[in-house]
Amino acid sequence: MKSRADETLIALRRILRAISTNDRAIARHSGLTNAQMLVLHALVDTGHELPRDIARRLGVSQATVTAQIDRLEARGFVRRERRQADRRMVWVILTDAGRAQLDAAPDPLHDRFIRRFDALADWEQAMLMAATERMGQLFDARDVEPLLEQDDTQRKSPAA
Repeated sequence: MKSRADETLIALRRILRAISTNDRAIARHSGLTNAQMLVLHALVDTGHELPRDIARRLGVSQATVTAQIDRLEARGFVRRERRQADRRMVWVILTDAGRAQLDAAPDPLHDRFIRRFDALADWEQAMLMAATERMGQLFDARDVEPLLEQDDTQRKSPAA
């Protein structure tokens, strides 16, 4: 008989595999990484955000978001524009090409999860959030950035 810990780890591995499979399918279809898709999704509601606000929303550092914005800007999916009120601040603006890319590459796993999660009672949503946060603590995942991509972690240091 498997222990509860074993059963929980198996369930987590299934979740990770489903997310990974979905991410690869989106990348094949769109040519964008999951991190880039998340940045684009963060811009959908308003069409523009400050990089720091995108970073806060996604729970990552501003440097991580800036790297993704650079890649998206190079492909014409976002553009940067200085704010008129404070020239030090820069808006990240979703372009028509970026919106079209999002529309062409839906994220069925994300959309399905959101739809099903939103249909749960408030107490059940709170319970799942608490359990998920606790799982993160058990895995010492508090300081792990969710968008950090493999190529970001393999960069050579300046001394190398």
